Amino acid sequence: MDPIRSVYEDDPDMMEIIEEFAEELPGRATAITEYIEQNDWPNVQTLAHQLKGAGGGYGFPQITEAAAALEQAVKDDSDTTLIKERAGTLCEILRAVTVTESS
Repeated sequence: MDPIRSVYEDDPDMMEIIEEFAEELPGRATAITEYIEQNDWPNVQTLAHQLKGAGGGYGFPQITEAAAALEQAVKDDSDTTLIKERAGTLCEILRAVTVTESS
């Protein structure tokens, strides 16, 4: 997957908070993976919901879209295969986020 960058990356006022958000994403991907392995659907749904809101706020619409799809799959009590597929997509996106370090 190509690197994913915030749409706000050119805004120097946003860079510090974008960097902080981006630093948390690999840990969130790991948490989602662990919750999926444990069939802990409430925590999967909670993390997806948080990422759905935060993704757009930090300029990552791809995160919002993938997190919304995962959250909806869990809410709908979808087949585990679909939930795992959507979780995998979200985790791949989270791990692809790249931030140009501010000076």
